[in-house]
Amino acid sequence: MTEPTNPNFDIAHLGHVEIYTDRFDESLDFFTRVFGLKLSGREGDSAYLRAWDDYEFHSMKLTAHETTGVGHVAYRCSSPEALARRVAAVEASDYKVLGWTEGDMGHGPSFRFEDPFGHVFELYWETVKYQAPPEDASALKNLSSRFNAQGISPRRIDHVNLLGEDVSEFRRFVETCLGHRVTELIQLDNGRMGGCWFTCNNKTYDLVCSEERGGGQKRLHHVTYATDQREDILRAADIYLENGVHIETGPHKHAIQGSFFLYAWEPAGNRIELANAGARLMLAPDWEPVVWTEADRKKGQAWGLKTIESFHTRGTPPVER
Repeated sequence: MTEPTNPNFDIAHLGHVEIYTDRFDESLDFFTRVFGLKLSGREGDSAYLRAWDDYEFHSMKLTAHETTGVGHVAYRCSSPEALARRVAAVEASDYKVLGWTEGDMGHGPSFRFEDPFGHVFELYWETVKYQAPPEDASALKNLSSRFNAQGISPRRIDHVNLLGEDVSEFRRFVETCLGHRVTELIQLDNGRMGGCWFTCNNKTYDLVCSEERGGGQKRLHHVTYATDQREDILRAADIYLENGVHIETGPHKHAIQGSFFLYAWEPAGNRIELANAGARLMLAPDWEPVVWTEADRKKGQAWGLKTIESFHTRGTPPVER
């Protein structure tokens, strides 16, 4: 088989993210009752959750753990051959290989490896597609399940943002192992990269790395689910208010990537974002990364809201002081 000229398309999309929680029952209540994800199943110490139009069995694996943060980030490849190409690329690299797993409740065999900072990534092809029972089936054949109108009810998983001590090195990891392309980045005055946004398809991004400024290691910044429209996010702010959920910042509009956003902390402290990117897609095959300077970022978000300090320093698990 001829090697594709653009390895970006070896990866189809972000599949799921495993979130650790040290307050499992409270986190599960938040993600189902308040956030509005659907429970697909439970196994061991984990609950498997999905948004109403995620086609796979789960897009979040919520796992009881001694602390918070991210267990692993999983991508589905575009074919068995694409998975083999990515595995070969990882094995030929200088990054840590963890090897094959037998799979999980929601997918078949997967190949695991680590980024430079200890975050675990997973690639797979064989998946379990969600089969809606009659009571959860949509009236429309092209939807994965019916809109559940429970809490916020986001439509799908959107992206994950990790923290790393050297964003430039994370970029090398992503381009080498995943084949993603860069859409936007922050270039700081000191020569370091403050953040980098990546895509593997025609979405504007599904993976982000921000510079770790809180002294932690292999930490999660946030996981994001997408809504259909901005008004869903305004409604979400009221739902959070009525349920005592801490809103960290927003609703507002990002300058970078232009999405409308709302950040909150689930009961265990993991940061969860709701975002709406509107109709913005990355269709240009020769897209050149947009570079934002430190001076650009000091202007704040799109409409002038200044980025709060905790957004730069806080991640999960928390840092022991």
